[in-house]
Amino acid sequence: MPASQPRSRARDRNNVLNRAEFLSLNQPLKGNQESRSPSRKQSSQAGAAGAQNTNPKERRQSQQLPEEDCMQLNPSFKGIAFNSLLAIDICMSKRLGVCANRASSWGGARSMVNLLGITGHGIPWIAGTLICLVKSSTLAGQEVLMNLLLALLLDIMIVAGLQKLAKRKGPYDINPGLLDYLTMDTYAFPAGHASRVAMLSKFFLNHLVLAIPLRILLVLWALCVGFSRVMIGRHHITDVLSGFVFGYLQFRLVELIWMSSNTCQMLISIW
Repeated sequence: MPASQPRSRARDRNNVLNRAEFLSLNQPLKGNQESRSPSRKQSSQAGAAGAQNTNPKERRQSQQLPEEDCMQLNPSFKGIAFNSLLAIDICMSKRLGVCANRASSWGGARSMVNLLGITGHGIPWIAGTLICLVKSSTLAGQEVLMNLLLALLLDIMIVAGLQKLAKRKGPYDINPGLLDYLTMDTYAFPAGHASRVAMLSKFFLNHLVLAIPLRILLVLWALCVGFSRVMIGRHHITDVLSGFVFGYLQFRLVELIWMSSNTCQMLISIW
């Protein structure tokens, strides 16, 4: 027995797998086990302490978050259609923004397009209506002008309210002008110029006697003013189209609450 023990010890020393670089293949090192075990205990203790410290509401939220934040792999057809139309609208609006800045393809015509947009602004129309109302001497003229002033004020309030609700920005990062801030026309949806010119053109076509060429020019003016806002990069195409729709609805609203001649005379006398 004593002779066999030295032989086995010599055999173990000569075994290649018993070298230090091969010990990890046979069994884990004692030092690593000892160093890992305290860390595992500490992490488990910290996790248990954290689980005890968390409130029941936080636990429920942590359990619900993976379900709420998961990707919708099977979206609805309406969602796909809406996102596709929105992407097409943004792409086409950026392509048509040829006067968005001086470096654009039609940057030299930006001042002319801005001048065309001013013809559909609310401040010049309100000021012109007030001047005409002061100089008017007929009851019929005063009645039409008072209702026109009401329509312009309603347009500013309705468009400002809708823009505050939607808070949609334009296709380009363009700051509104001073006149836009005065009429609270700071967002893109719906286009205030488009709603105003649609309402004005429909109002004049119904309450003024105009020749056919003037009627055609009035409709063309409304279309040009509306799409000039797309050219300078302030609005999307859908903003302008929705502005035309809201302008028509505003005209219908003014027709429903049309002020009579007596009411207009009373308001003029108070003023």
